[in-house]
Amino acid sequence: MTEARESAGPHAGRVPGTPCWVSLMVHALDATEEFYGELFGWEFLPGPQQLGPYVRALLDGREVAGMGQLPADHRLPVAWTPYFASEDVDRTADTVRLCGGTLAVGPLDAAEAGRMAIASDPSGAVFGIWQGSAHLGTSITGVPGTPVWNELVTYETESVAKFYRSVFGYEEEPVVSADFDYLTLCLDGRPVAGLHGVGHGLPQDRGPYWRTYFEVADLAETLRQVTGLGGRILKPAHDSPYGRLATVADPEGAEFSVVQGPRSRWSGIRAEGPVGR
Repeated sequence: MTEARESAGPHAGRVPGTPCWVSLMVHALDATEEFYGELFGWEFLPGPQQLGPYVRALLDGREVAGMGQLPADHRLPVAWTPYFASEDVDRTADTVRLCGGTLAVGPLDAAEAGRMAIASDPSGAVFGIWQGSAHLGTSITGVPGTPVWNELVTYETESVAKFYRSVFGYEEEPVVSADFDYLTLCLDGRPVAGLHGVGHGLPQDRGPYWRTYFEVADLAETLRQVTGLGGRILKPAHDSPYGRLATVADPEGAEFSVVQGPRSRWSGIRAEGPVGR
């Protein structure tokens, strides 16, 4: 991984507000491990069990992401959830409430790993807050099988941007375009995440949500694997300023994007338009 790519990666610096981890809660944990293990080459080790069975995904022995088992009566959509770094989860959680968000879980301790909370913004999009201790978050990026970007898919960016700016102190770089509603969120001038307003293009069966992008070495082969392992292709492969992209879903319906492209492009993300454009 290049130094520039690392600076834009999900674990860079642990500056408050930096995306530092992604986690997926599912109904069939064993089957989900099999899907992602085959797709990305992940191995799995047990993690904190405060919210039920939970594993950490490893790539070359380094932590990439987390997966947990949902209670049997859980009916909310299965989705990848980004966690944002905080120096004080309790204080960040209070700010979330004051700014119109909702706390769904915590704050609570995750054994010796750290302290966490799960929240939603005023539009309903779910995200996590992580105060690392023994576990700082994703420890490898810039290679196939690792998260490279997180993007909020929402109705419109203006109002929700105020929320994230107030909670995490982001700077914003808007797209200057009449056709696209997009903001890049930055910390100290470094792009860390995006907000994509799609208006009525948001699926009617779900509200706003965060989407995680994973790097792959061969997009065509990855898409063949997705369907062969029981997943679905939601948006076929297409070119973008950041490489070749596709959006897929795993067998339980968790949506994510996969990208194959020049790594240097991701280190220079600016307000050029939606990544998945």
